[in-house]
Amino acid sequence: MKKLLVELGDRSYPIYIGAGLLNQPELLSQHIKARQVVIVSNATIAPLYLDKILKNLLKFDVETVILPDGEQFKTLEYVTRIFDKLLACKFSRNATLIALGGGVIGDMGGFAAACYQRGIAFLQIPTTLLAQVDSSVGGKTGVNHPLGKNMIGAFYQPQCVIADADVLDTLDDRQLSAGLAEVIKYGLIRDIGFFEWLENNINKLLARDKNALAYAIEQSCLNKADVVAEDETETGVRATLNLGHTFGHAIETGTGYGTYLHGEAVAIGTCQAADLSRRKGWLNDADVERIITLFKRCNLPAYPPEEIDSDRFLELMSVDKKNVNGQIRLILLTKIGAATLPIDVDLNSLKQTLNTYGR
Repeated sequence: MKKLLVELGDRSYPIYIGAGLLNQPELLSQHIKARQVVIVSNATIAPLYLDKILKNLLKFDVETVILPDGEQFKTLEYVTRIFDKLLACKFSRNATLIALGGGVIGDMGGFAAACYQRGIAFLQIPTTLLAQVDSSVGGKTGVNHPLGKNMIGAFYQPQCVIADADVLDTLDDRQLSAGLAEVIKYGLIRDIGFFEWLENNINKLLARDKNALAYAIEQSCLNKADVVAEDETETGVRATLNLGHTFGHAIETGTGYGTYLHGEAVAIGTCQAADLSRRKGWLNDADVERIITLFKRCNLPAYPPEEIDSDRFLELMSVDKKNVNGQIRLILLTKIGAATLPIDVDLNSLKQTLNTYGR
C-alpha cells in the first residue's frame, strides 16, 4: 500500500493506493469519528462492493442511498435524495458520508456533505480509474445544470481517499479508457517524464497490468496532490488541471450529459487545445500528432462531434468558471509537459480551431 498526503494544514488527508484495501476495515474506521454513517453509491457499484463496505462498519449505525448510474443524474434533484435520507434518519453534524462510486457519486456525495448542516465529514472510495486519479482528490464537489457542467458546487475536502486497484477489475473497457484521459493530462501539463512513460506503457495499462496501473495512479495522485496543496481553490496553478475541460464540458453539455463519458470529452477537448496551442506557435505539428496518437491508442475519441458547430461551441464555452467578464479563457500547452495559466484567447484563432480541427 502507498500512502500519499494532500498537504492542506489542519485539513490535510491521506490517499491510500493499493490492492485489497477494501479488505482492511481499519482504513475506514480510523477516519470515522461518530456512529452515524451514510453510504452513497449507485445501482451499478452497490451490488459489487456495498456488502464488503458494510462488513467493515458493523460497529456503526449505517444507512445507504443508492442513486441511478450516469452523468445525467448528477443534479440537484438527485442530491436531494441524500438530504432526504440524512434528515429522515436524524443524522447529526457529527455524521460521516462515504462516497462509494465513480466521479459522479464522489462529486454528489461530497456536495451533499458540504451542504448538510453546513458540513459533515466524508470519505472517498473511488471505483473508476478517472475517480481514483482525479475527481476524488482535491475537494471539488458539485452537480451539473442544463446550461453548464459543474457550475453548482463547493470546495470541500474529504477525510481520506481509498483507491483500491482491485475494483478496477470490474471496470469496463470504455470506462478504463476514459480514466486514462485524465492520466495523460498530468503528463501534458507538468510531467514530461510521465508522458513518455505513458507512451511506452499504454498497452500494459489497457491490458490492466496491476503494476503499471498502480504506478499510473500513484504518479497522477502525486501530481494532483502537489497542485492542490499549492492552490486549493483554483486561483492560480490548479486551473492548469482543466486542460481540455472547457472544450470537453461544452461537448458534454451540447450532446446531453452521458452521451460522452467525461474522459472521452476531455480527450477531444485536449486535442482541440493542442491544435489551438499550435496556432499560437507553441506546439509544432509533430507535438500535436504525438498527443492525438496517444489518445487514439487509448481507444479515445480525438475529434469533436459534428452536431456541435463553432457557434454552438462558443455559446457553450461562454459558460465556464475560468471566464472573466465574458471573455473565454483557456489552458493551453507551451510544450508537452508545460501548461499556461488561464489566458484570454484570440477569437479568430479559436474559431479556426473550432471550424477546422477534425472537421
